[in-house]
Amino acid sequence: MLGLGLGLVQTILLGLLIIFVFSLSLPIGETMTGQSAAALFWLASAFGLVLLFNALYHFEEPNNVRLGLLMAPISPVAVFASKALAGAILLFLAQVVFVLGLIVFLGQSLHGQWLCGLGLVLAVDIGLVVMGSLLGALSQGQAARESLLSVILFPLLVPLLLGGVKLCGALFSGEGLAEQHQWLTLVLAFDALFSAVALILFPLVFREG
Repeated sequence: MLGLGLGLVQTILLGLLIIFVFSLSLPIGETMTGQSAAALFWLASAFGLVLLFNALYHFEEPNNVRLGLLMAPISPVAVFASKALAGAILLFLAQVVFVLGLIVFLGQSLHGQWLCGLGLVLAVDIGLVVMGSLLGALSQGQAARESLLSVILFPLLVPLLLGGVKLCGALFSGEGLAEQHQWLTLVLAFDALFSAVALILFPLVFREG
């Protein structure tokens, strides 16, 4: 639990640092565009994802805990789901703080569309934690697991993060989502495709890790 708590604190501090540093580039009295603020939000979330899933999968390294999980009468899919759920909760807690940072440092507002914003964040988070849980297992036991996870994860997340930036940028700018339906379709398609892929590949990756 200490490792998870440390991972969450590191994620929050890193995300707030990214937001604060970029806020210094703004002239006094000006606010950042909604799209740029959304890009910072998902950038902080992506880096935080690596920290969180490194912490989640670090539990299995000492004392051959992973071997115990493999020998236990539970499905590897249950391990995958539990890791993904834990990662989703921790990531969402960090994102709540990121949103507050966007409001305080960058002067952003969701213009009353909080429910839409919550739904969009959760939709993108599903894809993030699915990929984080799968690739976290792949990098497990590697000496440079943080670098390996980042190198593999970030290129695969580009379509998902691009959709998140476009959708959340529209909310921060006060625009409607009617013209952004193609990006929502992309996000949902990514979630469905990679969730299916992860459920198929995770048992193989976890056993061979």
